[in-house]
Amino acid sequence: MTDNITSDQLLAELLPFFKAMADANRLKIIGLLANQEMSVEQLAASLNLSSSTVSHHLSVLAEVGLVSARAESYYNLYKLKANAMEKMAQHVLQSTRQKFPTEGIEAPDFDKKVLRDFSSPDGKLKSIPSQYKKRMVILQHLAKNFQPGTLYTEKQVNEILKQSYPDYATLRRYMVDEGLLAREGGGGSYWRPAAEETSE
Repeated sequence: MTDNITSDQLLAELLPFFKAMADANRLKIIGLLANQEMSVEQLAASLNLSSSTVSHHLSVLAEVGLVSARAESYYNLYKLKANAMEKMAQHVLQSTRQKFPTEGIEAPDFDKKVLRDFSSPDGKLKSIPSQYKKRMVILQHLAKNFQPGTLYTEKQVNEILKQSYPDYATLRRYMVDEGLLAREGGGGSYWRPAAEETSE
């Protein structure tokens, strides 16, 4: 397999491999051949399958380069190409990371889009998103207005949130509910929890 291929080309190469592996009997054949070379007849007897069925499975595995055969008297002895398995596994891990980004990689772009969609040119919040994932982006952004380790009165919290959105009470409640702001009981001080506190 070559580098610098498109995601479509990568899928075209990987799909036959995964299809070949997506069969219980073929996996059993791979397991048997991992220990020793075996003929079609030996595999058929071990798996309680017909010789024609085993030959078909071997053909599929050979097409994707997982097994090879050599002539021995009147028989063909098949063996597992372990190095092909290792190379395929490495290729899958390396190439899929490059060609198919994970959600975590795409998250910054998502956050930027949410902030852009729900903010006015002056930076103020146009509305509070109803969708949880988007609302969390907004709340986490607003939490940056509070310094960890600093105590705030409720009035101070309201004043800070009011600069971003008129309904500061709703924002304050959401932020407390999500653990982005902590508070003492009985109307006491508010503070932004440290990262290790919010991750618990």
